[in-house]
Amino acid sequence: MEATAQQTQSGIDLFGDILPNMDQIKRLSQQVHSSEANLSAFSQQLEQNLNKTGAKGCLAAGIGLFITGRNSEAVEKLQKGADCKEKFTYLAFALRELGRFDEAIKALDTSAKHGADTLAVAMEKAATYRKAKNYDAAKKELQSCANFKNVGAEYHYQLGRLLEVQGHYDEATTNFKAAIELSPTHWPALFHLAYRCDLSGEEDAAIDYYKQIAAGSTAYVSALMNLAVVYEDKDDYDRAARCVEKVLASHPNHKRANLFLKDIESSKTMVYDEENEKKKTRKLQILETPISDFELSVRSRNCLKKMNINTLGDLLRTSEAELLAFKNFGETSLREIKTILDAKSLQLGMPIEEKHFAPAQPAENEVAEDDAQDQGLLSKPLGDLQLSVRAKKAVMNLNMHTIGDLTRTTEAELLGCKNFGVTSLNEIKRALENLGLSLRTLE
Repeated sequence: MEATAQQTQSGIDLFGDILPNMDQIKRLSQQVHSSEANLSAFSQQLEQNLNKTGAKGCLAAGIGLFITGRNSEAVEKLQKGADCKEKFTYLAFALRELGRFDEAIKALDTSAKHGADTLAVAMEKAATYRKAKNYDAAKKELQSCANFKNVGAEYHYQLGRLLEVQGHYDEATTNFKAAIELSPTHWPALFHLAYRCDLSGEEDAAIDYYKQIAAGSTAYVSALMNLAVVYEDKDDYDRAARCVEKVLASHPNHKRANLFLKDIESSKTMVYDEENEKKKTRKLQILETPISDFELSVRSRNCLKKMNINTLGDLLRTSEAELLAFKNFGETSLREIKTILDAKSLQLGMPIEEKHFAPAQPAENEVAEDDAQDQGLLSKPLGDLQLSVRAKKAVMNLNMHTIGDLTRTTEAELLGCKNFGVTSLNEIKRALENLGLSLRTLE
């Protein structure tokens, strides 16, 4: 019954006597992913057709497997399907998702030989090269279609995506806008334009673009989620909650949406004390005072440097015993440091209430001590972590730019940032763990 209802709603039967065309399959895929109920119904219908062994049945089943994200099975089924442009196009899509880029390119070339649209094939090849990080090949593919400039929306979208991953954000934005002017319902271009506005701080424009997507495409859950993040950043918690609730209405088990809704509800109860924040800022400025600003002997200064104590805050978090346990650090140096701290009514090992410390700069000798490969990883931009918009904006607000900046930050420092919740913290921790890294911990 569910499968029949889904089929009626979409008006497209993938497993009927006649295979739907490419546009129809695309619409079917959007409908399937517009809700958990639709995906469940389609998955049941797919299971009922997986046992078909004929070339025609394998083709439909392979496309269905790709739509549901079962790419390895999709490749196996499609290879047994009847040769046609649909077979090789969706075979290329599945291979691309599996990271088998060279095979995907060959499949796309074969789809062209079976009648696939030349421009569509070129655009998918450009996307495949881009995902393979072969940017020169992607550029060359797009240059071969330069006659579609100001004519083809997909051309400008793919060019925008290539420019975006290469860091040419203004040019990327220009091409996304060109794509939308040519095709106002080009949802991928509209989404990436909204995302670029979001990251560049153009919140009102981002909201407008995200709302257009949410109103026109039920499959773009990510647009609603990003819109919710923007609303929350503007302290508009009610609108943020409504966006997330709309996602949960069709995807009740969406993990990120469920966690985000809890964060939003928690944010509603947060009170922003402006005077208290000013006091925190003053504390922060004091604790960030470099050790080099104090008149210390060369011996004491060198010892602190080797212990990676670079700021007053670092020093206050250190006990007398820890200092004396360090090689060549003696009572004379200890008395010298205590005299300076006493003049400021401070002492070693004192509890520091304020958790809003900015990440400390690495000591000069860190490069020599750390493995060169690790240094290369730590110097990579935060964009390489592929964080969600919410998490990315939170760390940007903390003035972080590299993975190394993030690893020198504690959980408490992140959670102390306004509107930064447990959801974003867990996302960042998972991303770092995948690289064998972690946030800084205080002993």
